[in-house]
Amino acid sequence: MAKDTFFHKKLTLNARGKLIDLSVPRVMGIINLTPDSFYEGSRQPAVADALQQAGKMLSEGATFLDLGAYSSRPGADDISVQEETDRLLPVVEAIAANFPDAVISVDTFRAQVAEAAVKAGAHIINDISGGQLDTAMFDTVARLQVPYILMHMKGNPKTMNNLADYKDVFSEVFDYFQERCHQLKQLGVNDIIIDPGFGFAKKPQHGYELLSRLQEFDALQLPVMAGVSRKKMIYNLLGTTAGDALNGTTVLNTIALTKGANILRVHDVKEAVEAIKLITALNYPGEE
Repeated sequence: MAKDTFFHKKLTLNARGKLIDLSVPRVMGIINLTPDSFYEGSRQPAVADALQQAGKMLSEGATFLDLGAYSSRPGADDISVQEETDRLLPVVEAIAANFPDAVISVDTFRAQVAEAAVKAGAHIINDISGGQLDTAMFDTVARLQVPYILMHMKGNPKTMNNLADYKDVFSEVFDYFQERCHQLKQLGVNDIIIDPGFGFAKKPQHGYELLSRLQEFDALQLPVMAGVSRKKMIYNLLGTTAGDALNGTTVLNTIALTKGANILRVHDVKEAVEAIKLITALNYPGEE
C-alpha cells in the first residue's frame, strides 16, 4: 500500500455495473457450500446458514462474498456439474435477493457453472485453474463481461500436491500470469485480478517466497488478491490446526497488505477489515 509506485495498477473493477474502488484494499469473505472444505468453520451447505453468514460478513465490512460449491482442498473428491450447480445457485439467488448491494463471486473452474451463477445474480468468476480445467472458461468470461480472478495452480485438487516442484516459483508464476493475461485481454476481458494461489501446488516455502515478492506482481499492472487464510503454510509451521490459525492469518494478511495486496480473501472478515484500517492509518496518517 505504498502511496507512489512505479507501476500504475488498475484499481477499479466493473462488476456488472457496480464500480468498485480498490485504491484502499477490500475484503472477500469465504462461504463454502460444501460438506468437506478444509476449514470446518467455513462450511455453510444450507441456504439459510449461508444467508446468515453472508449477512454477518457484510455487516463486518466485506465488499465481496466468494461462494464455493466444489471443495478444492487437496485430495477432494470430484463432483458433477449438476451437484455443484444445485449447491450453488439457490445461495446465489438468495443472497442477490436479500442483499442486493453485495458483490458475489463464484469459486468455480467450470464455465457452465460460472455462466449459470452469473445469470442467477453473481458478479465475479473466481477460477482456481486459470482456465486450464475448462477450455471454454476464457471465452465465457469474455462473453459475460464480468471480472475474472485468475489463479495459479498446476494439475487439479486431487493431483496438485504431487506437482509442487519449481526451479524458481516466482518466475514460473509470473510467466504464467503474463501469458494468460495476454490471452484474456486479446479476448476482450477488461477486469482481471491475479491470485498467486497460495497452497495450490505449492509447498509452504513456495508460499512464503511468493508472499515475500508479492509487490513484484505490480509489474502486471493488475489488482492482486491474497488468499492465505488459515492455510497449511500457517498452521504446519506453527504446529497447530486450521482452527487455530487466525492469529497467523492476520500476520500474513498484514504482510500482504504492506506488499500491495488489493483484496484479502478470508474466512474471518472482521479481523481482515481491522488490519486494513490499521495499515491504511499507517500509510496515510492524518487522513480521515
